[in-house]
Amino acid sequence: MTVGAARSEGAQDRKISVVLHDLRGGGAERMMLRIAKGMGDRGRNVDLVLVKAQGEFLRDIPDSVRVVDLDSPSVASAIPLMVRYLRKEAPSSILTALTHMNVAVAAARWLARSKARLVLSERNQISLKAADVRAWRLRLVYAGVRFAYPLADAVTAVSKGVANDVLQFARVKPQNVQVIYNPAFGDDLIGRSQEPLNHPWFGEGQPPVVLAVGRLHHQKGFDILLDAFSAVLAERSCRLIVLGEGEQRETLERQAQQLGIAAYVQFPGFVKNPYAYMSRAALFVLSSRWEGLPGALIEAMACGCAVVATDCPSGPAEIIENSTQGAIVPVEDSDALAAAMLEALNTPRGRGVDRARCFNTASAVDAYLEMLEQ
Repeated sequence: MTVGAARSEGAQDRKISVVLHDLRGGGAERMMLRIAKGMGDRGRNVDLVLVKAQGEFLRDIPDSVRVVDLDSPSVASAIPLMVRYLRKEAPSSILTALTHMNVAVAAARWLARSKARLVLSERNQISLKAADVRAWRLRLVYAGVRFAYPLADAVTAVSKGVANDVLQFARVKPQNVQVIYNPAFGDDLIGRSQEPLNHPWFGEGQPPVVLAVGRLHHQKGFDILLDAFSAVLAERSCRLIVLGEGEQRETLERQAQQLGIAAYVQFPGFVKNPYAYMSRAALFVLSSRWEGLPGALIEAMACGCAVVATDCPSGPAEIIENSTQGAIVPVEDSDALAAAMLEALNTPRGRGVDRARCFNTASAVDAYLEMLEQ
């Protein structure tokens, strides 16, 4: 177990431990790092405990947060290391996120006989994720939710839809579940959105670009998006960029070839600054089958994009409050998605900016500190 730089002087004595698997380029990791940074900036004594100190966001860890690297090859093998950490460091509270980490940390706290207040953050639809998994190890994780989550002092959910799902799936007491929206509107977002972007599709006089962001996974519905984009392309000239990486890359690239649209679609993979794309795209599309609270949708709105989203469980309907902010269409309906995309391409930019600002870092940090410091 390795430990990063010591915390700055003047930090409060009570320690908050934020526990994550790693800092690979996912939305949950980005949001949790913002929360850890926000708490550190408030003078809290924050440890960021990582199963493995790896990932694109490592360079973004601020000096106000101490890094503890358990240096373990897996979450399961990290549990004894978490037990040792909890006994040695004796944090006053623990915040962890993502289902497999929530189960592991709840087990570690129980084994360590730690008195730290434990707050779990659920960021997606557990029931739908559990139904989608095939690997036996993941099946064990979801089976463990009903034992682990009731051990926590509180469970936060990133949307009302996720909160309802947690109540039904995890059998947690209603009074122990609270909705805290993601801090998707970060302090650095606008500045980073104005950084240069060297991409020929955004040159002057080029057709409008439709943007999507997310892991290339069945959950994100990019197969439906490709069908819809093919229909849109038959009506008007445009381009599609999908930012993200995942196991469905070859399948989606093959689908684009079969649809005859491969020349108009790009899959650049993970990019460190998606905001530069969002500030220049004509339209952002969220085609997901399920979500928790899609941060990329909020970020795109903050960058001025017109947006179209599926009415998936859960989040989009809580983000887009009315039709002036964006369009919502049924899940798995490529025809409805195409029609909404065609209309949105004629919509002025900037209509969702004020709504996006409601999902800010300061509000989220306030809410998490209230939960952790009770």
